[in-house]
Amino acid sequence: MKPKLILGVISIVLFTSLLMYNFGTSISTYVNFEQAENRTSSHVVGVWEKTEDYGFNNQTMQFSFHMRDEDDNVRRVIYPRPKPNNFEQATQLVVIGEMRNNIFYANDMLMKCPSKYNDPNEADFISAEEN
Repeated sequence: MKPKLILGVISIVLFTSLLMYNFGTSISTYVNFEQAENRTSSHVVGVWEKTEDYGFNNQTMQFSFHMRDEDDNVRRVIYPRPKPNNFEQATQLVVIGEMRNNIFYANDMLMKCPSKYNDPNEADFISAEEN
């Protein structure tokens, strides 16, 4: 075989391997808070725990609240942005981030809110960044 052909095949194999490795580490599945402890990035689905304290801290510029996941685990969530406008109306939350010291640090938050245009039993996911 010619050296250029061998080099080309090796380059393609290396590029494909690197692409598959990066794609594999970026995939995050939905987990509960206990499973999120062992991951660097997680999507946790749950609901706002209204009985616990929540609010925006002006010193740290973070919004914090408590969330109950689908397995009834309640954890504090810290979100590095102000409280989204439709937070109280959300029927379900998805927080994306990582768990550290029993606190979930969310980089992003999606909210499932009832839509005034759909059936009241249906809802659409709305990203917190869109508001």
